[in-house]
Amino acid sequence: MNTFMQKKENIERKWYVIDAEGETLGRLATKAATVLRGKHKVTYTPHVDCGDYVIVVNASKVKLTGNKLNDKMYYNHSGYPGGLRERNAKEMIENYPCEMVERAIKGMLPHNRLGRQMAKKLFVYADSEHKHEAQKPEVMKVD
Repeated sequence: MNTFMQKKENIERKWYVIDAEGETLGRLATKAATVLRGKHKVTYTPHVDCGDYVIVVNASKVKLTGNKLNDKMYYNHSGYPGGLRERNAKEMIENYPCEMVERAIKGMLPHNRLGRQMAKKLFVYADSEHKHEAQKPEVMKVD
């Protein structure tokens, strides 16, 4: 019996919508990253991007547990001396909710070419509206 290897030409992709309202950030990110990688499929192959498309709506209503709202920090650096910018999670969720959710999900993907390819199938929106109705996305629950 041979080991099954998925070919990129034969991949069938679906679209999923995840509602982030009231969901914990980490659990939401884990579910989304699993679907983006394709690990929920029986045809999963590690070296092929066989995942599905994920749309996350209501990113501004995601919740953080404990004291992370004040303690969790997000860092950016411009590349110039003194160019370090730091923000806490409260500032991020108020001003940049989409970036906060994207960072959480992208951090759970491989950090290479394949991971960047998978991240292109992620769409995050701060409110409940999205522009992908034509793809007929299925609603997915975060367990």
